[in-house]
Amino acid sequence: MDAPLLSLDLPGIPKLKSGKVREVFDLGDRLLFVATDRISAFDCIMPNGIPRKGEVLTQISHFWFDFSEAWLPNHRLAKAGDPLPPALQPFAPQLARRSMLVRKAQPLPIECVVRGYLAGSGWKEYRTRQTVCGQPLPAGLLESGPLPEPIFTPATKAESGHDENIPFAEAARIVGTDLAEQARSLSLRLYTEAAAYARTRGLIIADTKFEFGLFDGQLILIDEALTPDSSRFWPADSYAPGRSQPSYDKQFVRDYLESLDWNKTPPAPALPDEVVKQTQAKYFEAYRRLTGHSL
Repeated sequence: MDAPLLSLDLPGIPKLKSGKVREVFDLGDRLLFVATDRISAFDCIMPNGIPRKGEVLTQISHFWFDFSEAWLPNHRLAKAGDPLPPALQPFAPQLARRSMLVRKAQPLPIECVVRGYLAGSGWKEYRTRQTVCGQPLPAGLLESGPLPEPIFTPATKAESGHDENIPFAEAARIVGTDLAEQARSLSLRLYTEAAAYARTRGLIIADTKFEFGLFDGQLILIDEALTPDSSRFWPADSYAPGRSQPSYDKQFVRDYLESLDWNKTPPAPALPDEVVKQTQAKYFEAYRRLTGHSL
């Protein structure tokens, strides 16, 4: 198995930020996003990564940007097969298939979450209060069952620790009513269209998280889109409401970590080789199912 790319520096090119997964470099009039192979769970970065995971995240994002850009502008400046600019050519081996040139947008300070199914924290809340993120829902819904219609559940962005769900009114207070309504409308449309497409490929998108930013006064889609890191993907052929579902995302890692005597604070434990291999296989399978191609 290839060695994972866990960190990256590009001599002579300033790094703006090193997030849980991405390294962000400043190219002057634009940014370079590089998806590493780091993986986080419970807001902790694991000491070892998932080889080629960054390629999966980047290439799936390219796929969805192609899918939606006719009606939803995004921050991407170069498509998947476009050559790197001359200044980046010396770093081509490190950047291949895991980097993206993007516009310098001003990110909205909210996460735009759309839920189509009752899972995770939404299911826990529903069982106790019959709500999801404070939104009332009908009685009698099942774990992993479809919601009557997809719902928009914004959250705050946390630099460290957990994002916090907030009511739509709070999102509107933070970014302004017009922008909040635009973000809600665009998020629901993209989720609905992407989920319909994914069903034709044998995948259920249970929920997902989008980020938007302002560029030249226009709201555009930024960051990644509909990846296994930002979404919950379930195989449609084994789907059955009333229980948790197998998934093509980080859930396999979370389930392993839940089996340990670990308090979910740093330092995180290293993932065994078998967990790494099976997680990589799930990411690769998500890409293959969605695109019809193999990495």
